[in-house]
Amino acid sequence: MTNLNTVDPATVAEAKLETNDVVIAKSSIILRRFLRNKTAVVGLVIFLALTVFSFVGGFFTSWDKETIDPFNIGMPPSAEHLLGTSQAGIDLYALTVEGTRISILIGLVVGLVSVLIAAVYGCTMAYFGGKVDKVMLFILEALIMMPALLVVAVATSGGGNGLQETLPSWLLLIIVLLVFSWMGTARLIRSLSMSLMSRDFVKAAQYMGIPPRRIVWRHLVPNIGSLLVLDITRGVTGAILAEVAFSFIGIGIKVPDVSLGVLIGQATSQVSTFPWMFWVPLAVMFLLTGSLAMMNDGLRDAFDPNSSSVGSARKSGTKTGRTRKTQEKAV
Repeated sequence: MTNLNTVDPATVAEAKLETNDVVIAKSSIILRRFLRNKTAVVGLVIFLALTVFSFVGGFFTSWDKETIDPFNIGMPPSAEHLLGTSQAGIDLYALTVEGTRISILIGLVVGLVSVLIAAVYGCTMAYFGGKVDKVMLFILEALIMMPALLVVAVATSGGGNGLQETLPSWLLLIIVLLVFSWMGTARLIRSLSMSLMSRDFVKAAQYMGIPPRRIVWRHLVPNIGSLLVLDITRGVTGAILAEVAFSFIGIGIKVPDVSLGVLIGQATSQVSTFPWMFWVPLAVMFLLTGSLAMMNDGLRDAFDPNSSSVGSARKSGTKTGRTRKTQEKAV
């Protein structure tokens, strides 16, 4: 019988590698799938670049959104004004930086907070059921039937109570979009959470006397995490498009606040005379929404174990490599 003290340590390590499976966290597997999707990575890079541009781009110019250059009114791009000037002589680069920041801020806040509200509301409906579910579902249906366009128009125009003088128009738009952007997701989460309520781990938590709040946060919400992540990217895209649409027709962001929708709307009637004023914010909007769409497709494929669009793990001769591939398919 061989003494273990005389065995080569490398041989022992190899034996352990052959007999023990390497467990990879689910989040790591999803991240690897996402990073193997080149289109999704490009979308992430573009979105991060635009976000950084919106926050630090103002440091690369001496102009701001309020300074007027009386000697360059409605001028095309030049060395002094990289993207040209508006009809009022304001630097378009500074306006684009400010507009991109406001649009991204609206998208991120509405996308994140609306999904959080939908998750809590939908899981609460599914957990309590009965009369609580009926009352909350009635409120949900009533909110869905409300005319969002009319409410946005009234809220951003002041509503007759001085709201516009108290709060900036972009903040009012965020509040209104939050009111109307979570209902559809909440209904879907409710149906998914109802199926989770019949699972053994939820029933065991109830029998153990765990408070409902902890059951919702620790058991229901994490099990619909993939849906929530995808809804966040869709929510950010939808909020940006809603801001552009509302501002384009004049009921969203109001001057002196600036957004991509405001810039596009102001330049639409003069696109043939001042084309740079129209195409620059429009290109930024396409880059924003396009990058988010690419990220959403990559995340959907990363969460789907049957998707082959993200490629496959590198082949390995060891059992570790085979185990890693097996785990990625099983998640």
